[in-house]
Formats: sequence, C-alpha cells, structure tokens
Amino acid sequence: MRKNKLILLLVILSSLLIAQADKLKGVRMKLPAPRLKSEMSLEEALSIRRSVRQYKKEPLTLNDVSQLLWAAQGQTTGWGGKTAPSAGAIYPLTVYLVVGEVIDLTPGVYRYLSNTHELEKISSKDVRKELAEAAWNQEYIQNAPINIVVAANYDKMIKRYGKRGVRYVDNEVGHVGQNVQLQGEALGLGSVIIGAFEDSAARSVLGIKEEVVYIIPVGKKVQ
Repeated sequence: MRKNKLILLLVILSSLLIAQADKLKGVRMKLPAPRLKSEMSLEEALSIRRSVRQYKKEPLTLNDVSQLLWAAQGQTTGWGGKTAPSAGAIYPLTVYLVVGEVIDLTPGVYRYLSNTHELEKISSKDVRKELAEAAWNQEYIQNAPINIVVAANYDKMIKRYGKRGVRYVDNEVGHVGQNVQLQGEALGLGSVIIGAFEDSAARSVLGIKEEVVYIIPVGKKVQ
C-alpha cells in the first residue's frame, strides 16, 4: 500500500512539473544589447577561424548568447535588414538556440526573434543528447554548452525565385554560419559547423517544422 502511494505521489509530481514546463512555452525574454565593437579585428578573426570540437566544461553567459545570435540574424536596419544578406530580403531562416549550460538561462530550446532581439521558449527540455543522436552520435553536440541551429523555410524563397530559390537559401545559410564562427572567435569561443544529421529526427527533437540545415555547437576553447 505504501509503495502504491509513493508511486502515485511521483506521478502527480511529474505531472505538475510537465504542466509547469508547458506554461513556460512562448515566454519571451529580452537579450542584452549586442556590442558593435571589439578588441579583435575582422582580419584577425578570419586568420584564426578553425573548427573546434572540444569545449571546456564551463557555461556561457547571456552576453555571449546575445552576441552570437545577433551575428547570426540580428536586425541592423529599421526596415528589417539583418547581419547576413538574403536574396530579395526575404529572410527564410529561423535561428534556434539549444541551451544546456548558460548562466541565468534555463535549459531548453528557444527561438531567436531578430526583430526584437528576444528569445522565445519553445521547450524546457535539455535536448543536447537527443540532438547528438540525431546527428549520428557526434558527441560534441552533447558536450557543448549551447548549439545554434539554423533552420530554413525553402518555400518562402521558392515562391519568389522558383527552383533557383533553393540555392539562394543555401547561400544564406553559409553566410550565417560564417558570421557565427567569426563572432565566436572574437569572443574567444570555439565552434564547428555540422551538416550531417538525420533531417526528420533533428526536426522531431527540436519540435519544429522548418528544415534543419546547420547545427553549430559553441563553447569555450580547451586550449
């Protein structure tokens, strides 16, 4: 009897935790304003940019996250222009943040809202392990404190440019990836661009409908 009561109590507590997590979906938080100058020149960042797959067991800061997301897709003009160019200014990409270890930011999956420089929570679960499994067990996805995921709505570009729109989307994804890596270098962080994963599995892990194109683990360099 006592065992049954304990099981019932655990079920109730689990249900309450799930309900509480669901309430957090859609919650938005403002990110710190990005800085527009740094001590590292663009030329230096270009010269030292390398793929980094090993990271310190240390969390990132909200300032780090803010700067990286702004570099990826931050809005830089009043009419909606962003840090990465887009054919016809269509901007078919959405950037997601998979959080494991960030100071003052709970684990989960977030959508970056570039027009307001905010994060919108879409899941309260740390999905780094599942995301790594979807990428054929590339363990640095699980070990990095964050992963920046670039997803694309190809239809938005195809409606304007037809089949050629696919190429334009892929071009844009490359621009974003380079922005993230160069910004990471300026912050003293390491990153790697990952394009090898099972598409439907990655979408399922993140709970999104867009096509996942890049997974970018980011963390403090070991060396």
